Amino acid sequence: MAKFLSTTGTNYHLEELIKGASDRLILISPFLKLNDRMKELLADKNRLKIDVRIVYGKSELQPQEIEWLRGLTYIRTSFCKNLHAKCYMNEEMCIITSLNLYEFSQVNNNEMGILIQRGEDAQLYKDAYEEAQRIIRISDEVRISLERVSNEPEAAAAEPDKGSDAEPAGDKLTSSKIAAKLGMKTAQFMDRATEQGFLALDGEKHVMTAKGEKAGVEFVAKSRFGPYFLWPQDFHPV
Repeated sequence: MAKFLSTTGTNYHLEELIKGASDRLILISPFLKLNDRMKELLADKNRLKIDVRIVYGKSELQPQEIEWLRGLTYIRTSFCKNLHAKCYMNEEMCIITSLNLYEFSQVNNNEMGILIQRGEDAQLYKDAYEEAQRIIRISDEVRISLERVSNEPEAAAAEPDKGSDAEPAGDKLTSSKIAAKLGMKTAQFMDRATEQGFLALDGEKHVMTAKGEKAGVEFVAKSRFGPYFLWPQDFHPV
């Protein structure tokens, strides 16, 4: 039988759910900002090579989440547009709740939740699991660099920061690094380069132009981090 959870109960059972995962772990939360304890638990699952799927849905991840997630091989992150559901489950338990996986909510908000045990409510657990899988299927998986996956080898993502810390760049800089050098955000730099004709938009993705190629901009179409651009160190859009 499903069990009602208060704020305290939700936090407690969420921690137990994560600790108890031995095969898979699904965390669906519109907002994602992890406290130190949650990061510690998830890092342990990563060390144990547990398959962890995190789905979030509100704007961009916090910089601290980006940096932390980059180093976790077995935690896959997806973005789901219009996500409002909050659901956390392992192979035996499921929590459906109002609680976001967000540090502020876990400490300050009044929350409610329902705990479902697979052994006691097999059909209810199955229904929740199937819906969680549907949400994962309609989500856009993101790489370690937390940029959206591109299946088009000719085009780079809107903010191609992929592999900025791992791919050899020679005497050139990735978009994120040259943007930082110029005192810009990556998106601002990409917009400026597009306005000046070094790049062009193909749908939501940036592609190389003849002007960009002439200026020494390089497009790396295939890498384990996905497509991205490399820029001469002295490049500066007018």
